[in-house]
Amino acid sequence: MNNYLTLLQKIHIHPLLWVIIGISVITANFKTVLLLLLIVFVHEMGHAMSAHFFSWRIKSIMLLPFGGVAEVDEYGNRSLKQELIVMVSGPVQHLWLQGGAYVLLITNVIGSADYQLFTFYNVSILLFNLLPVWPLDGGKLLFILFSKYFPYKKAHYYMIATSIIFLLLYAVISLFFSPNLMNLLIIIMFLIYSLYHEYKNRMYGCLRFLMERYYGKQEMIYQLKPIVVDESELVYNVLLQFQRGCKHLIIVERNGAKVSEMDENELLHAYFANKLTDSKVGDLLYAY
Repeated sequence: MNNYLTLLQKIHIHPLLWVIIGISVITANFKTVLLLLLIVFVHEMGHAMSAHFFSWRIKSIMLLPFGGVAEVDEYGNRSLKQELIVMVSGPVQHLWLQGGAYVLLITNVIGSADYQLFTFYNVSILLFNLLPVWPLDGGKLLFILFSKYFPYKKAHYYMIATSIIFLLLYAVISLFFSPNLMNLLIIIMFLIYSLYHEYKNRMYGCLRFLMERYYGKQEMIYQLKPIVVDESELVYNVLLQFQRGCKHLIIVERNGAKVSEMDENELLHAYFANKLTDSKVGDLLYAY
């Protein structure tokens, strides 16, 4: 239990959130802000506690003016099953929160108005987080699904592209129906910035994935997936075909005929340890 209490030390409150809390006290809207903070805090702690259970490296738990984020230092070296569990651990918190609020209602601890207000915010935050847009939980689910069928680089690209499409749909629909334009614009701008930042750092994330695969802790491999390449193919381009949850056997061909086989670790070692960043696969045939 003490282990999990250390997560409280990783909680950070965004400076702008302190300003909003102060304004809410002055304008007598503190109850609303308190409810939102409670829901977001429990949601993010659900992610954090699940990640901690799997010994993930947790950098921080940030509470923002319009949500929160449990930031971890993991780049594809964990199984898709673990990622799915950590992702789901946030949304499921809304279920017991709603149940707890109902118990407080029927025991007359809170009134009907407070229960309805809590239900509105609880359901709204849950549904919003399930939107298939990065970095929301729905966007992370997209990445997990794409990673099951595509190499890391392609899965990441498809996730960003799909997120952009759904964000555009969400923005058009919400701007048409939303009565609170300012809050909506802030949320949309935050999602746009997050997607831009993710796209801008896409190759960094891909390299971190490969580095974790070579240097980091390896999870259980569930599938052997050969990769057929020509000997003239660059080592780097072959590495970009690596997929999560799969162990790769590199089948090297020359003019369409098989000439050799290589383990994926041979390519990773050549690229990261021997710094053969511009080498072709054929150059490694006699080196290993």
